[in-house]
Amino acid sequence: MQADMKNPRPLLGAIAVVVTDSHVLLARRANPPDAGLWGFPGGHVELGETALDAAARELHEETGITARPVEYLSNIDVLERDAQGDITRQFLLAAVLCDFVGGTPCAADDVLDAAWVPHGQVRAGALPTSERVDWLMELAIQRAQARRNNPNA
Repeated sequence: MQADMKNPRPLLGAIAVVVTDSHVLLARRANPPDAGLWGFPGGHVELGETALDAAARELHEETGITARPVEYLSNIDVLERDAQGDITRQFLLAAVLCDFVGGTPCAADDVLDAAWVPHGQVRAGALPTSERVDWLMELAIQRAQARRNNPNA
């Protein structure tokens, strides 16, 4: 989706962050922003859709994984620039913690690959990732652990 340069507006997107005790679900993007890099599945929020629901929908469309959106983790600003440094598109991404429900990762929609990646590989920088993937993974691990320790909170 190209921004209308006569009336440019930021676009709202959602990304799904799914972690287990030892792995995180990542997808290798086929298209900009971050084409070729590993990151969290996600995409545009549709009119009338919450960011929580968009994260779960995009997750399933891109990876075949079903998950339940649990809570917002953070918001991330993404600015795309052209060769001259001018902003061409701006996104506000809502990062959503999701609980894994089922499925096997497979590349679909606009992803080249999807996989459960060990936390240690992300921490070691073993994959080329989008910005903040490691930080969001750690935040999701902390929140998921806190929820397990206090399920009524």
